[in-house]
Amino acid sequence: MDKKLLALIVTVGLALISVIGDYFINLAGEGRKYIITRWFVIGLIIYASTAFGWFFVMKHIKLSTMGVYYAVPTIVFLALISVFSFKESINIYEVLGIILAILSVVLMAKFA
Repeated sequence: MDKKLLALIVTVGLALISVIGDYFINLAGEGRKYIITRWFVIGLIIYASTAFGWFFVMKHIKLSTMGVYYAVPTIVFLALISVFSFKESINIYEVLGIILAILSVVLMAKFA
């Protein structure tokens, strides 16, 4: 497998891991206390664990390209978690924004 393709796949995986960290950080703020420490620490550890993957990715992909390939899956994963886990709703403009974000990845893949 090409190292650049592998780096892009790792980037999507890192986005998913980061969103899982976001999930725990969000849990840390929900509750009667200002912060639920155990959820915060779990989220922090998950975030920190992605640093090793970023080292690999940054060796094989331009930083500007990596930013797009990281941001879009993050947006999609966060939207899914917010709707299904936290029962938040998203409006038509947010759906349109997600579709346009996905389109940006398609354009990057084709022309970058």
